[in-house]
Amino acid sequence: MVTISEGKLKSFENVSNDKGVITAAAMDQRGSLQKSIAKAKGVSDKEITRAMMEEFKTIVTKVLTPYASAILLDPEFGLPAAKARSKNTGLLLAYEKTGYDASGPGRIPDFIEGYSAKKIKEDGGDCVKVLLYYSPFEEAKVNERKHQIMERIGKECEEADIAFFLEFVGYDPKGGDEKGLEFAKLKPEIVIKSMEEFSKDKYKVDVLKVEIPINVKFLKGSKAFNGSEIAYDWEQAKEIFRRQDKCTKKPFIYLSAGVDDDIFRESLELAISAGVDFAGVLCGRATWKDGISVYAKEGGKALETWLLDRGVKNIKALNAVLDKGAKSWYSRYGGRDKVQVRSKVLK
Repeated sequence: MVTISEGKLKSFENVSNDKGVITAAAMDQRGSLQKSIAKAKGVSDKEITRAMMEEFKTIVTKVLTPYASAILLDPEFGLPAAKARSKNTGLLLAYEKTGYDASGPGRIPDFIEGYSAKKIKEDGGDCVKVLLYYSPFEEAKVNERKHQIMERIGKECEEADIAFFLEFVGYDPKGGDEKGLEFAKLKPEIVIKSMEEFSKDKYKVDVLKVEIPINVKFLKGSKAFNGSEIAYDWEQAKEIFRRQDKCTKKPFIYLSAGVDDDIFRESLELAISAGVDFAGVLCGRATWKDGISVYAKEGGKALETWLLDRGVKNIKALNAVLDKGAKSWYSRYGGRDKVQVRSKVLK
């Protein structure tokens, strides 16, 4: 039996579909989106205005949210888009600034000034999302600082009675090639150990937003396979997914990490074939990234036309995969009848 407050239960219900599966779209990119639009336009990042960012996010949100249980946006450019979302689509808001604090080592997260879990709730957010760059192989003092920050945010979310979604992205503290073979071999341990750490009660995390635990470019026989270097075969990959499934009792969802939509779907199908009990996805660029060049060259109307065709096909294809194997968020707790609701937040 697990106990959940009324507010957090409402958070879950607002961002999941009628089956309890989280089929969420992500549109909280900021710096990376500005750079991508600028590159497609052939201009500097500074020439990508606030109005352009808001327009892009609003169009994506309006077109795709009829097919999503929720949308992840950022408070810096995304609040106008939040108003354009479909009526029954929930809202997650990002707490962190784009990127991380680059003034020191360790990729320490940096947060939007004046923001808090309470402010996110006041702005209409159903859930708080935090992105954390994390490696269990980082220096202990760096990770201890990150742990303390996540504990603080967990307490904020508990006090505000809003669900805490923690996304962590692995990296190489030694500065190695994170797209190379050696990092691909290390990635399963980075993902699994990170999940184990932030499943601890002290962080008060409600949903783990996690990476696919392998780099499919090094999976022999996959659509993304680079054709030469192999880190794992299919059976080894399935076993890694099974280890990931067993490493936590928390609900977890997969992030797309910017891969092509067909590659992401193949990865989810592999998770399903391995019997992974995952609660859905928070999928961003895999669905809409090819629309960036359309917007940059032809404008908002052309982007909307592209999204109504290709973007909708992408998200429908993703939803079809989720229908085959994603489980409700409460299945991690043994079923809906094992979730007990308390009327007030415990102090």
